[in-house]
Amino acid sequence: ERLWLAPANDDHWPDDRRVVRINMGLAFGTGEHPTTALCLEWLERHVAQGMTLLDYGCGSGILGLAALALGARFAYAVDNDDQALTATSANAALDGVTDRIFIGAPDLLPAVAVDVLTANILAGTIIELAPALAKRVVPGGMLVLSGILEPQVRLVAEAYAPYVTETAQTARDGWVCLTGRVRGG
Repeated sequence: ERLWLAPANDDHWPDDRRVVRINMGLAFGTGEHPTTALCLEWLERHVAQGMTLLDYGCGSGILGLAALALGARFAYAVDNDDQALTATSANAALDGVTDRIFIGAPDLLPAVAVDVLTANILAGTIIELAPALAKRVVPGGMLVLSGILEPQVRLVAEAYAPYVTETAQTARDGWVCLTGRVRGG
């Protein structure tokens, strides 16, 4: 409703949408896969002016770039894959937001806590990283976890139960996006 995803060479989009241009095919994250679409839909409904976001496992950078287009003040995009970091850098330059995004490997991430953390990666990795990811979100901030198959939801929810309240889930084509508000204190 608020966002328009466009290939890098497309110069035509609706005037009433915020545009994110992507070099298609350089890394995971064109917006078409159900896991990415679920995250983008959540971002459209919840990103407010001035927020900060960390996209853990950024792929093409689409989630961080979408948050910036929707009004986030700053985004952090991290990935273990050099090709993903190259794609995110290229897409940030294409969208003119290189001054509002950190792009790097997870071990280079500054000591920050953000308003929203997205992780659209494999469920096993999401479970393994539960304590580390929860620490990267301010109390009252949101975790948005996707890349989860329906049979894996219970295990992911259990791993995050000590860290979040107000959990919710949405599903599409057998994939789930699980969200939760990080506990205060």
